[in-house]
Amino acid sequence: MRVGYHASHEQFSPRDLLEYVRAAERAGFEAAMCSDHMFPWSERQGHSGFAWSWLGAALQATSLSFGVVNAPGYRYHPAVIAHAAATLAQMYPDRFWISIGSGEALNEHITGEVWPRKTDRNERLLECATIMRRLWAGEMVTHRGHVQVVDAKLYSLPERPPMIYGAALTEATAEWIGGWTDGLITVAGKSLPKLIEAFRRGGGEGKPVIAQAKLSYAATEEEALRGAMDQWSPNVFPSSVAADLVMPAAFEELAESVTPEQIREHVRISSDPQDFVRWIREWRELGLEALYLHNVNQDQRGFIDAFSRHVFPAL
Repeated sequence: MRVGYHASHEQFSPRDLLEYVRAAERAGFEAAMCSDHMFPWSERQGHSGFAWSWLGAALQATSLSFGVVNAPGYRYHPAVIAHAAATLAQMYPDRFWISIGSGEALNEHITGEVWPRKTDRNERLLECATIMRRLWAGEMVTHRGHVQVVDAKLYSLPERPPMIYGAALTEATAEWIGGWTDGLITVAGKSLPKLIEAFRRGGGEGKPVIAQAKLSYAATEEEALRGAMDQWSPNVFPSSVAADLVMPAAFEELAESVTPEQIREHVRISSDPQDFVRWIREWRELGLEALYLHNVNQDQRGFIDAFSRHVFPAL
């Protein structure tokens, strides 16, 4: 299992994130991934760099592979995402993958379209995946459905198209994407074994599974908890709630009632590196291809340094 670094565009400037992924590679992280947001989850987080500009710089600045979590079909037309992904994959062969999901109103509402229900978003997602794959195959594509495409064709194509991982937070979604994605990406929470099982049941047998783990490491337990509460309280709500909120202020309002116990249900919090060694070993036993570590507090340098000196050698 490769252990990767998650670059959170909502929490840090693009310039700082570029330095963090360089430091992560030097520290022993074996891969990286990033988010793709228009808005942060809260004003305290305060950033939302454009992932696609940043990815080109990050791939050039390191030798790591990179992935991005994206919601085609709303603020991004799938032909544009296919174009961008093909260019990155052509420049950096076998180092770029894309994860696609049905999206959240927080980022996608800006085009002014009516935000559809989940079933319609799923139908649109599958259409977008089909469009992207056809474009990567060199086809001239015209499609009329939830998404409209007329005479689209890509000319600069990679030797091998990027892998499409399906993003899932529920068993129903994991099972649905099993038959048509190249792999599963999800969150390393308590439900991870059931999500993997549902993905396999839906047609994902033999396909890779990757996960993102939410952590908060600091020099003391209190500091780690305080950093997680400050930065990640808006992110503990189920997707059935979070997907329909349209502004950071709405997440902040809900976050006012979040308790330390709720945070601990979603974030592994500790000041002891050996706790993280044990947790990573437990995740490895699930057969993951890769685990991307997201230290949710602000001290990325301390996190990267501690894992370089204490966690990776133990693993």
